[in-house]
Amino acid sequence: MRRFLLTIGLALAAWGVAAQTQATTPAPAAAAAETALGVKSANVFQIAPGADADPKYKDQTNAERAQVQPGNNAPMWRAVGQGVTGYSSLPKSQAPEAGNLIQPFVQYPGARLASAGESWRQVRNNIIVPYGAALLLIAVGAMALFYMGKGTIELHGQETGRKIERFTPFERSAHGANAIAFVALAVSGIVMAYGKYFLLPIIGGTLFGWLTYALKNLHNFAGPLFAVSLVVVFVTFLKDNLPSKDDLVWLLKGGGLFSGTEVPSHRFNAGEKVVFWGGVLFLGAIVVASGLVLDKLIPGLIYERSTMQIANMVHAVATLCMMALFIGHIYMGTIGMRGAYQAMREGHVDETWAKEHHELWYNDIKAGKIPAQRSVPVASVADAPAAPVSTASV
Repeated sequence: MRRFLLTIGLALAAWGVAAQTQATTPAPAAAAAETALGVKSANVFQIAPGADADPKYKDQTNAERAQVQPGNNAPMWRAVGQGVTGYSSLPKSQAPEAGNLIQPFVQYPGARLASAGESWRQVRNNIIVPYGAALLLIAVGAMALFYMGKGTIELHGQETGRKIERFTPFERSAHGANAIAFVALAVSGIVMAYGKYFLLPIIGGTLFGWLTYALKNLHNFAGPLFAVSLVVVFVTFLKDNLPSKDDLVWLLKGGGLFSGTEVPSHRFNAGEKVVFWGGVLFLGAIVVASGLVLDKLIPGLIYERSTMQIANMVHAVATLCMMALFIGHIYMGTIGMRGAYQAMREGHVDETWAKEHHELWYNDIKAGKIPAQRSVPVASVADAPAAPVSTASV
């Protein structure tokens, strides 16, 4: 009896498989006819070319799918991927994309079908992040090689003890506020962009999450401070950073960094002016404008996904270029040149320092064109008693 039931079961199973195969596979005669006519058979889930533009065909296909495959929500997700707009209670004037779950997929030339959000992610992770890191490492490496080859630029002459005011208290305060804001933004930005590569494996996910959250908020609040201080710095130092014909000579000779003879310059040399115009004005304006968009601080602007993605990429590229440029500026203002950091911290430099590093500025002070002390009225260098001053230059 048991063997009889087993035989009946196997026979029924074989019959079911044959029936299913017959239903899904065209008969040889039908297949031959299709081949002769050049027609390819399609089931109810295949959409003929051009039929997807017919609403009635779509409705019929979806109805048949609902009967055969209940619970199949592929049409809904296909519509979501095409950017269909659903219901949202948010005002459309403030959140025009609130009804769109994701950005629509776009077929880019020579690329696969991808959403705008995925394209932004690929550009950020595969281009901006790695090449930006390479740029920063190249800048740091160049300063390290320069320091190992040249060392700190020292004075050749003896100091006279007579001081010239290089920066007033207001100028030092403006520069200090801008420098503090820049360092806070640079450190927080580097951690947010690269922290998962060098910090996350060391401190773990929990601490890294708290750290990045705190730095993100620091970044958002330091940004407006940097913007205001950048404007103050630009207005304060604009007069002494105007280009002159002597800057071209300085640039052609490379500032004398490789020849061993420093090129005469005014209060700021051509290299400092490049940092001022290229870093403070040009890159600074791009960084501040894109940062205000990311902070949603520009009134009247509609903050769509695409707007924020473009602002993010522009902000990242500009800040990486600014950091690379300012690495050289920070190097020369600290360990690269003896007395440069003291000049910004204390405001005064020795006569010998002014003569060797900014000879044209020193000559204007000696001639009485520029006061030696601008914030504290003391005797000028021109009125000071004669003293032996070394004429040696770098």
